[in-house]
Amino acid sequence: VLLIRRSVWNFPVAMAMVSCIGIVLVEAKLYAEAGLQVFFFVVNAWGWWLWSRVRDEQSGVPVRWLSGPARFAWGIGTALFSVALGLSLSRWTDAALPMADSAVTGMSVAAQFLLSFRRIENWVLWVVIDAVSIALYVIRDLHLLAVLYVAFLVLSVIGLREWTRAYRGKPA
Repeated sequence: VLLIRRSVWNFPVAMAMVSCIGIVLVEAKLYAEAGLQVFFFVVNAWGWWLWSRVRDEQSGVPVRWLSGPARFAWGIGTALFSVALGLSLSRWTDAALPMADSAVTGMSVAAQFLLSFRRIENWVLWVVIDAVSIALYVIRDLHLLAVLYVAFLVLSVIGLREWTRAYRGKPA
């Protein structure tokens, strides 16, 4: 909810949340996603710093879309990272679902950077990530985490709508 409203306070709350989720994911042997929580912690600290520098108390932080070439580059980079990570996990760990786990991880890395840069595409990625994560968690019998990600999916759809409205200058 804080992120949808473009509030800088999203970041410390997210740092606490990813710490808890990371522990659950290690126990489920979803190593890429567990490592991702460490990444999220660091990038949320960085995002908190970035957003604190541009915040407008009246309207939140400004947001925008990527250019077409930038969107293409982010897509290719995300795919390459995801495949490389998946192949590595397949070869060197006992990861439960290495390619699916790595796809979620790769997209999440991209989405988190795009969020820190205040790009609306982060929400498109979060919708996809949340949908895939729900299936992944159900398969691994992590039903409470799946329910949490259903809530995240709803929030991601709302976030996409609200940030698009903010970009167009309409009230949220």
